Amino acid sequence: MMDKKNLCVLDYTPQLESLFTIIRDRETKREDFIFYSDRVIRLLVERALNLLPSDVKKVITSTGSEFYGARFRGHICAVSIVRAGESMEKAVRDVCKKIRIGKILIQRDEATAEPVFYYSKLPEGMSERIILLLDPMLGTGGSVCKAIDLLKEKGVKEEK
Repeated sequence: MMDKKNLCVLDYTPQLESLFTIIRDRETKREDFIFYSDRVIRLLVERALNLLPSDVKKVITSTGSEFYGARFRGHICAVSIVRAGESMEKAVRDVCKKIRIGKILIQRDEATAEPVFYYSKLPEGMSERIILLLDPMLGTGGSVCKAIDLLKEKGVKEEK
């Protein structure tokens, strides 16, 4: 049974519905499919960033006034599950300046249907960072679970 407190779904807005309509239409051209899929991914990344912990930060504006805003608590890092996760990297780079991105290659064994780890290239110090795990292809969840296990083995705490 899924733990719903850890589940976050994009609001099904008219914008999202129209984006899905375009990318699901068999008449949509390849370049349009890519463009509108990237928009959906960008919405998803923006939503994920809204879930990150933050602290209050006071700044002085150009008029000399105090403004109480926010800043992320800690640094973030993205880890892409090769190949599908790479489709999400552009959106992450577009909204997260100078973000480090790691790679994990996990493929399903066709005989057993179990995920098999093949390769990882992960940034230094990632155990101290909040991880955005990039994988748009969630079928059984086997690859994501395997990636999470690997990240935990590398010292990343589950809450990160």
